[in-house]
Parts: sequence; C-alpha cells; structure tokens
Amino acid sequence: MAGELTPSDLAPGLLLGAGVEFGEGVEIAGNVVIHPGTRVGNRVVIEDGAVVGKRPRLGKRSSAPRQPPPAAVIGDDAVIGAGTVVFAGVELGQGAIAGDQAHVRERAVLGVETVVGRGSAIDNDVRVGERVRINTNCYLTAHSEIEDDVFVGPGVTTTNDQTMARHPRGASLEGVRLRRACRIGGGAVLCPGVEVGEEAFVAAGAVVVAAVPPRAVVMGVPARQVREVPAEDLIERWQ
Repeated sequence: MAGELTPSDLAPGLLLGAGVEFGEGVEIAGNVVIHPGTRVGNRVVIEDGAVVGKRPRLGKRSSAPRQPPPAAVIGDDAVIGAGTVVFAGVELGQGAIAGDQAHVRERAVLGVETVVGRGSAIDNDVRVGERVRINTNCYLTAHSEIEDDVFVGPGVTTTNDQTMARHPRGASLEGVRLRRACRIGGGAVLCPGVEVGEEAFVAAGAVVVAAVPPRAVVMGVPARQVREVPAEDLIERWQ
C-alpha cells in the first residue's frame, strides 16, 4: 500500500516501513527497502538494492498458506547481499549470509552461520539448520527440511509435487529431507518426499527418486548406491 514506506536519511535511497527496529552497528548500503515491523539485529550488513520483509503476493492457484506472515527477524552479524529479497516471516540466524540476488520466501528459517549462494531460492516454509552451505543457483522447494552441516552443491534442484499441479486443491506437498552432514553434488535433482540420510553423498548430476540410506554414496539416473562413505570422510574428521 502507498504510504507504508517512507524515505529515511539513515542511508542513500533507503525506504523504511513503520516499526522497523535496528540493533547497534547496522550497515545499510544504497537503495535498500525494509518493510514494516522488520527486526534487524546488531552489526547486520544489508547491501545495495536489497529488499527485507516483503509481503508475499500469491497467485489464485497457489497452495502456499495465505495468512499474513509475521515480521522478518534478522539475527546479529547476518549479511543480506546486493539485490537479495528476504520476505516477511523469515528468520535469519546469527552470522547467516543470504548472498547476492538470493530469494528467501516467507516463513523460511536459516540457522546460525548458514550461507546461501548467489541467485539461490529458498521457498516458503523451508527450515535450514546451522552451518549449512547452499551454493549458487540452487532451489530448495517449499516444506523442505535441511539439517545442520549439510552441503548443497551449485545448481541443485529439489521438488515437492509428484503430479506437477494435477492434484485436488488442498492436497499436501512433500518437500525433501536432508539429514545432518549429507552432501548433494552439483546439478543433482531430488524428487518429492525424498530423504537423504545422515552423512550420505549424492554425486553430481544424480536424480534421486527414493530414500538414500545414511552414509550411502549414490550416483546415476536414477540414483543407485555404489558404496559407503568411509570413516575418514565423516564430518567429525574435518571440523
């Protein structure tokens, strides 16, 4: 609505909504928009052209929840990159980074020190744990869960609709589950409802159509297990 945003002299070209809260030491670059009610923690960096706290506008056929999301909450020491859009209802954890041109939808949660690469999209109602690395041009579909220390390679695509919209209105969608410290190689595709087990390894370009056991190494189209992740390659060895 017109009038919700007003110019501010805190940064060049900054537009602020009512009730925005700032912590100490916040850095805001040029032409940033921060929507009403957003809470910005201490030492947060918001780079050029970012939009924070945007309200979703859903299509008539969208299955996303329609109740208004709460205000966005940006944790201490977080970074929002240039051209990035962070929607209302997002929780960005302490030290998390939403890289340049990333797109983080309503009610998504990004944990402490998680990094989202350039141009990646985090859909609505996705929960991402701590220290997760999401590389460039990834898509994490709605209702997915990504646990701590997961690695998602560049160009990974996840899906949540087995029928590709040919289902009754109100039918539930199934996001993916990426368990602790699993690794997903570049360009892999994960089908709806798939679970990748703890410390599993999905090779680049694989198409995952069924659950991947913990510590399994899978590759191919469709993905099949070829061996097990060796003990010396487990995350405890590299922390």
